[in-house]
Amino acid sequence: MNTCAVSDPRPIDVTAWIGGYPFRDVPHPEPEILVRVLDREGFAGAWVGHLPGAFHRDPVPSNRALYAAVAPFAGVLLPTPIVRPDWPGWTAMLRDAVNAGAPAVRAYPAQWGLGPGHPALGELAFACGEAGVALHVTLRFEDLRQRHPMDSVGDVPAATLRAMARLAGSRCHVVVAGAGREIIEETHWGLTPFEQERVFYDFGWVWGPPDDHFAHLVGTMGAERLAWSSWWPLRLTQQSRALVDLLPPPVPSPLSDASFVDGFADGRQIFEAAQRLAHSGLGSKNSEGTAPRINR
Repeated sequence: MNTCAVSDPRPIDVTAWIGGYPFRDVPHPEPEILVRVLDREGFAGAWVGHLPGAFHRDPVPSNRALYAAVAPFAGVLLPTPIVRPDWPGWTAMLRDAVNAGAPAVRAYPAQWGLGPGHPALGELAFACGEAGVALHVTLRFEDLRQRHPMDSVGDVPAATLRAMARLAGSRCHVVVAGAGREIIEETHWGLTPFEQERVFYDFGWVWGPPDDHFAHLVGTMGAERLAWSSWWPLRLTQQSRALVDLLPPPVPSPLSDASFVDGFADGRQIFEAAQRLAHSGLGSKNSEGTAPRINR
């Protein structure tokens, strides 16, 4: 990941897009606007996807548009292209992503009709772990109550996430976007401690007060499993900051204790963790607690 924001202590957003959305108008999906939004909201940069491509059968044109759009903003807008593992040439898509310095690649299992245990998802997860890039999985784009009638795709279930995380010998770091407390807990507590360490959850969809789902997750799972995001341009970019600021005492406010912000994960930390494991020469421990050998 080539980023000029390496020395910037502010977090790197793990979930942002550019481009239009097919089911409703979204405000200012242009990359130059996103750069200003990130700076305003206290982010050093963002993992950026191409929103229209999530609904296209062939991801290649979408990835091409993404690379071209973020090129003038290198180091701030970090491309996270789509890799569709059931599509011809997907290994070339992954290779292009690595060569472009992508910290992660995006997968949309619901839009592709790939359910739990689909072998293509397992192949993608394993390949991402070997390449040292994270696998970013979007569960949903909008709440069921506001979806357009033509948007008939359901959410990605926890079983799909667990299957990718539990793949024996995999080094893949998974970032889950769009999950609420129920899916996060169903996934997290269904994994071994070794598997839990490689799964992160974008917390932009988690409820805050008065239900305090976010505070519950921080207290039970730990802040290090939860990742900063803006969800531009589909949701309010202030959501993540508001959730952290509204954490109940005795948790300190990030405004008064800068070290507290470091407790949550961000794109920089996740990418570095993926790189370390990929270059370690070690296989990740599977659900039986053993380290299977990986043939190289």
